[in-house]
Amino acid sequence: MFANREDAGNKLGKTLKKFKPEKPLILGIPRGGIEVGYYAALQLNSDFDAIIVRKLGYPQQPEAAFGALAEDGSLYLDPWSDKYLNKEIIENVITKEKREIERRIKKYRGGKDLPSLNDRVVILVDDGIATGATVFAAIAMCRKQAPRQLVVAAPVSGVSRLSKLEEEVDEVIIPQKKEQFYAVSQEYREFSNLSDQEVMHFMNLWQKKLVQQIDTG
Repeated sequence: MFANREDAGNKLGKTLKKFKPEKPLILGIPRGGIEVGYYAALQLNSDFDAIIVRKLGYPQQPEAAFGALAEDGSLYLDPWSDKYLNKEIIENVITKEKREIERRIKKYRGGKDLPSLNDRVVILVDDGIATGATVFAAIAMCRKQAPRQLVVAAPVSGVSRLSKLEEEVDEVIIPQKKEQFYAVSQEYREFSNLSDQEVMHFMNLWQKKLVQQIDTG
């Protein structure tokens, strides 16, 4: 069990040290993946940014995901989603989440595009993988840009998703794998949903770090 996301990010970063010579790009999935990714990126002295992906939740139970949408329109739908939802409902949820994605791009990245992923080692980081929907949408987006190596890393995941993840990327790094895993929060002693302000705290800290590097470089 991890004390909090800072503890998880530091421990995850240590498991990623073999990538340090590659100067990888760590992409945190908001919101929780931003804090974990930030601390992992400090361990590697890598590049860091936010990739915006939104879970697609059932209208009557938004916390339960039937899929996810990435900022470039890459879409992941659970194979059984069309058994429970018609096309109109799915499109309505996608339209709503597109608006939230646009808002987050403006808020978290100042409206800027992600840096090029082409021929880079890219590490997707989240604070944990339960359904995996957001990670699969992020993978689809990253694959379109032809990274040299695409890695998924998280402090904890249920084992049920690992085989599918391993089919989709070059490497999966999960320090804690759980047979019975229902929610990411179960593996953290201290866990709460991050606010926009908390996400921006880590994004701003990273920008200050870059400015300091330029000033001392």
